[in-house]
Amino acid sequence: MYPDERVARFISENFIPARVHVREQADDFKRLGERFGAQWTPSILTLDPDGVERHRVEGFLEAEELLPQLMLALAHTAFQRGDWPDAERRFGEALSQFPEADSAPEARYWMGVSRYKASGDPVALGETERDLAARYPKSTWARKASVWKK
Repeated sequence: MYPDERVARFISENFIPARVHVREQADDFKRLGERFGAQWTPSILTLDPDGVERHRVEGFLEAEELLPQLMLALAHTAFQRGDWPDAERRFGEALSQFPEADSAPEARYWMGVSRYKASGDPVALGETERDLAARYPKSTWARKASVWKK
């Protein structure tokens, strides 16, 4: 399904993949595209067991950007089910394994939010803001966290 072995292995170990080809399965593609609002290919949608979308990647990404996006998908799913420790761990793994990826600031942001949700301690948000300002100062995620500045 994906030419990079690391991506293929990560997908097979963590997801139940389904592929719908835009031309070869045109009717299915149209039906599912309408259901999920998929307007472009490739689109990777991560659904929870109830079929609710939890993360989306649209357009082609090289493995070094796709892998952290897939990791974010797992982290967002844990976050949505309220498993704050698992979400924090998964966001942290994405950040530590891919600190230069475009998704790294997002992973850091949600890692801090997960810690805060687990503890209720606003110190986690302040630490997150300072870290984002230092490591990713021009990112949208640093700007989003700027309200936590003390």
